[in-house]
Amino acid sequence: MKQEELFCLPEEIQGQDYVLAIYYIRLPRGTDITAKASAMAVGQTIGTWVPVPGIDEAMRRNHMGKVVRILKAPPNDLSTQSVGEQEDYLIQIAYPYVNFQGSLPMLLTTLLGNDASTSAQVKLVDLKLPDVFVKQFRGPNYGIEGLRRLTGVQDRPLLLNMIKPCTGHSPKTGAGIFYETALGGVDFIKDDELLGNPDFSPAAERVKAYNEAAKAAYEKTGKETIYVVNATESASVQEDHVKRLLEAGAKALMLNFATIGYSMLQHIASTCPVPILGHYAGSGMFYEGVNSGMGSDIAIGKLPRLCGADIVMMNTPYGGYPLERLKYMQTAHQLSLPWGTIRPTLPSMGGGVHPGVVERYIKDCGTDIMLAPGGAIQGHPMGAAAGVRAMLQAVEYVQQGRPLEEAMKEHEELRTAIERFGYVE
Repeated sequence: MKQEELFCLPEEIQGQDYVLAIYYIRLPRGTDITAKASAMAVGQTIGTWVPVPGIDEAMRRNHMGKVVRILKAPPNDLSTQSVGEQEDYLIQIAYPYVNFQGSLPMLLTTLLGNDASTSAQVKLVDLKLPDVFVKQFRGPNYGIEGLRRLTGVQDRPLLLNMIKPCTGHSPKTGAGIFYETALGGVDFIKDDELLGNPDFSPAAERVKAYNEAAKAAYEKTGKETIYVVNATESASVQEDHVKRLLEAGAKALMLNFATIGYSMLQHIASTCPVPILGHYAGSGMFYEGVNSGMGSDIAIGKLPRLCGADIVMMNTPYGGYPLERLKYMQTAHQLSLPWGTIRPTLPSMGGGVHPGVVERYIKDCGTDIMLAPGGAIQGHPMGAAAGVRAMLQAVEYVQQGRPLEEAMKEHEELRTAIERFGYVE
């Protein structure tokens, strides 16, 4: 096989219809990394573990992957500089768009699915998609600007609460919790990701009951709170289930994209008239391995945005989950930074969110975020409505640049929350 069929320079591949994937791999010292990368480029496209007939020059030219770069870490050039029994590499491989075209499942299969042939334990850490692929995706229907128009909130982070307890309550009980929480002026209230469509709390019945609770709260406060119903279901009924929820009056949907699949999220979003909140529940299986899967910024950021989530619930380093701060920041960037015609998705910070961490989030990511406290609202010593007000008071003092101590003196709800939940520097 000619070298130019298997390898190429970055300058040569730039602008062509290839997906560029970067992988991390750790190998025993002395392993031929060039052979390993080459086997992956061939094995993930046209080849297998033994030579087979039928592969000609035209097939290699049009369908075979190419090794673009191999980078070593640390970047030593001399063998005398190597230490230890293992070596770390980053491998960049270009995959021809023609192999998978607009199919996201086939793209993911190409990127990570042919392990027996390649015999490579790798983790996908970066992914650059060509315009010809991206243009086949609509991305979010609302995005950040659409959500701000919908809520009328332009100058602060949006605020979301999830009803607690997580599951086990009837629509009537949940509606009571919804009403008490909505009195505080929260923008959205959603189901916990653990409550789907069980017999004891059918989702369509929750939509009707919670919308009535939202209406009753609006009549007292003049603030509309939007219910986000968990629409996650089995593939065989998913589309019909969404249709029934919309007919029941659903104003926003939540889908657990890791468990229903990215392409199902894409399919639902393509015709959905209301905002979609994509929840990361279950996505740890995609990114928690050091030598397998993909980076969390791809799994929770790039892919759900591409597939149409208007909001993505993401984890952070501040709530007890040991997420690297860099990955949290990279995920927020994948969701919200400019990306051609794909609208920005609103990053929603969840897991241990409370008034004492608001300043940290705004410093990290600005105000185009959604803050998603659960227990800090439902578990506020003065009640759920007070928990909402404490969050809004925290946002206000941060945006005004006022000292926390001064704000705590003025607001009993905020002071009580800080005393109960603490403060994150």
